[in-house]
Amino acid sequence: MNAEAIVFTLGPLAISRPVVTTWAVMLGLTLLCALATRRLRLDPGPLQTMLEGIVSTIHDTIEDTLPNYGRRLLPFIGTLWIYIAIANLVGVLPGATSPTGDLSTTAALAVVVFASVHWFGIRGEGVAAYLQHYIQPSVIMLPFHIISEISRTVALAVRLFGNVMSLETAALLVLLVAGFLVPVPVLALHIVEALVQAYIFGMLALVYISGGIQSGQSRSTRIEAGATQ
Repeated sequence: MNAEAIVFTLGPLAISRPVVTTWAVMLGLTLLCALATRRLRLDPGPLQTMLEGIVSTIHDTIEDTLPNYGRRLLPFIGTLWIYIAIANLVGVLPGATSPTGDLSTTAALAVVVFASVHWFGIRGEGVAAYLQHYIQPSVIMLPFHIISEISRTVALAVRLFGNVMSLETAALLVLLVAGFLVPVPVLALHIVEALVQAYIFGMLALVYISGGIQSGQSRSTRIEAGATQ
């Protein structure tokens, strides 16, 4: 770890700038949610309308990908989308860097997605039914399934890290070359790309979870079909 990135230490633990920024984003989102939901009304104001629109959009997107799982996946997928979007946008602030521009942050997010795929798959179909798909159509496929799980988790982490880091680097180079004559286009590009990367990460997580759930359902369907024959 770069010594310049270390903000302070807690005993043997070195707390880096991405960790502090992540804590700040988490605290900000927690306070915003607490304040925004204190006085919910049937006749919503502008802030409540905006929040309801965001939640409704996320719910509908989940339902389009995995019907009947909108309410179950909304807390996890919604949190991923909102956190990553805000974390990416932190880089717009002068002197700040996005925590998602650090590989340790994106790796942690990818590991959470990896665990969630198996959690939702096992929760929906049970351990035996879920794990059975790893040896379908033959036990020979087991190592290939394991490699696929690991490789897509690594790709998920590296993709977000590389895109955010390259975006911030490109913006910095443009500002260094052109000065501050073109801040608005660069800022607009950064905002759009930050939101796009958050959307892509969330959609990939949703697709992976959908695959984990449907693999168990497919096996259950095959068993039921065989039992009726």
